[in-house]
Amino acid sequence: MSGYVDLEIALQHRGDETWTVELQCTRLDEDVDVRLVRDGPRFDLDELRRSASDDVAYGHLLTDSLFAVPEVKQLFAMARVAAASEGLPLRLRLFIGPNASELHDVRWETLRDPDTGASLLTDEKILFSRYLSSLDWRPVGVRPKADLRVLVVIANPSDLASYRPGGQELAPIPVDDELALVRTALDPVQPTVLASGGTATLDGLVAGLHDGCDILILVCHGYLAHGEPQLLLETATGVTARVPGGALVERLRDLRETPRLVMLASCESAGSGDGLPGDVQGALAALGPRLAEAGVPAVVAMHGRLSMPTLELFLPSFFRELRRDGQIDRAMAVARGTVRQRPDWWMPVLFMRLKSGRVWYTPGFADAFEQWPALLADIRQGRCTPILGPGLTDFLLGTREEIASRWASQYHFPLAPHERHDLAHVAQYLAISLNYRFPRESLREHLRAELFDRYHLPEELKDASLDELVKAAAERRWAGGFAEPHAALAAMPFPLYVTADPVDLLPSALVLQGKQPQVELCRWSDDVEWPRSVYELMPDYRPDVRHPLVYHLFGNLRYSDTVALTLDDYDDFLIGVTSNRDLIPGVVRRALSDTALLFLGFRLDQGDFRVLFRSIMRQEGRSRRRRYSHVAVQIDPEESTTLVPERARRYMQQYFGDADISIYWGSAESFVRELLRAWEQQLR
Repeated sequence: MSGYVDLEIALQHRGDETWTVELQCTRLDEDVDVRLVRDGPRFDLDELRRSASDDVAYGHLLTDSLFAVPEVKQLFAMARVAAASEGLPLRLRLFIGPNASELHDVRWETLRDPDTGASLLTDEKILFSRYLSSLDWRPVGVRPKADLRVLVVIANPSDLASYRPGGQELAPIPVDDELALVRTALDPVQPTVLASGGTATLDGLVAGLHDGCDILILVCHGYLAHGEPQLLLETATGVTARVPGGALVERLRDLRETPRLVMLASCESAGSGDGLPGDVQGALAALGPRLAEAGVPAVVAMHGRLSMPTLELFLPSFFRELRRDGQIDRAMAVARGTVRQRPDWWMPVLFMRLKSGRVWYTPGFADAFEQWPALLADIRQGRCTPILGPGLTDFLLGTREEIASRWASQYHFPLAPHERHDLAHVAQYLAISLNYRFPRESLREHLRAELFDRYHLPEELKDASLDELVKAAAERRWAGGFAEPHAALAAMPFPLYVTADPVDLLPSALVLQGKQPQVELCRWSDDVEWPRSVYELMPDYRPDVRHPLVYHLFGNLRYSDTVALTLDDYDDFLIGVTSNRDLIPGVVRRALSDTALLFLGFRLDQGDFRVLFRSIMRQEGRSRRRRYSHVAVQIDPEESTTLVPERARRYMQQYFGDADISIYWGSAESFVRELLRAWEQQLR
């Protein structure tokens, strides 16, 4: 069961003052009711403008227009009853189509209850957002709460009094008070702060985002000039720097990863406010929608001149609630209710392309994990096998999705947009349109360039091998006490490691622990010139804790042609290992069938993991696997593929069938920290 009932109302312009409306309701039984109404609502934008000084009258007029359509009122009532019967909130999402952009300037937050006339969207049981699509196909990740990174920028230029937009004087921003409010609301998360005094510059803001940021909080003055949002930031000397909204949008669009949430606490940053509701130019140029359309998953902005007293109430309420569960639209509902007595209560607006409304999640197992003693005993006795996925090196090299998206753009990937971030699909296209070796060699060159760019490696390493560069970068992280999974796993008594990651980081971590690892590759293709096997060089070799085996299933980038990278490669791998059991050495086959398996660094819904898992399940020893408790760690889930964690967990549990696999929802780093704590406690 999902945690809410979902109702989406999509408006498209038809002509004059008429719109079509498409309704989509997802109820608790997961049935979907979709209705398209050609003769949709009629909004008298001139009349709405004349009612702008009275938010109650405005709300009644807007409500009468929207719910005058019988299908809208009927489906809204049905969704509301379904949610109330289960004690769940109704998630109400308003989608405004590209040809109806004039409706962005309508004050939807003033909607009233169509039956009682009470304010509708100050009710915590109704989670409202303006839902926007985006041409940005980067996957939207959801991070664990403990790892959130927040940047707070508060601009209060020293010459603010010299700016009088629309003839109105701008009051100084109380920097210390605003910062204290934000810090208190975010506690225990410690933000990075650029708080006035020449620090709140555009370049400083972008630099703060460049290293990764989940939430950007921007507090400053702003106004609309000729339909273009203007933000009053600072220069390095602390005086006013007038920054067009488009400049900020472009700088954020160019980032490798945008913030998941941007909060704009600036005047008139979401629309013309007290201007003409049908002012298309002002609505299109407004900063909130433009940031959302540029790829920011969620934007909170102000639909008019929000007063500072209202802001002082709204901000702490919003972030206090957001800190509880990461649900942006629920936090908005609570905060809006907090300021409902203020005359500008309706001005905070949420633009969102997160269907789940979730900006973070709480790591952990689907149910209470009671198998720690058994898992730790299996590790201690050498009866546990870690199976490492490519996600374990995301912290070092970036994600495979980032590589795929970059290649898709660079080489004009022509297939479905949702496949642009799937490395196997993009590599398949490059292998066919260029040649077999191209994506493999490109991957090596990409990783080399990424390491130099991210870690500013010294020039004397320019001729070093990729392995040496990876080791140099990783050692910097290890030296800083970072709980990195390779280092943690290398310190534990595993005789065998199976890896699906072509990057060779684990042997370096094992050597640092005083161990002597051996590396072996699965020879999954007859068309590859394979390096000599460790069993040819050392016929009597048997893995043990001091001399562990690192077994690469999908190849090793030290030998580019061995890497399984494309869709065809994964098909060839699966055919090979299922038709010829001797492709996998006996010691590895026995470990896969007769030890506890620990899956780390995979997205369990992606193709490489499914191929891996199917190949394991087809090995002999299915009955012996039932003797052990296995763990699979689903690394940071994505909005596009795992909207509802509880439902995704059930799906994964069903996919694993009769294998006793507990799913840990969170990053490999989060799980390893828990594993190390449990391991150290049992050693005491």
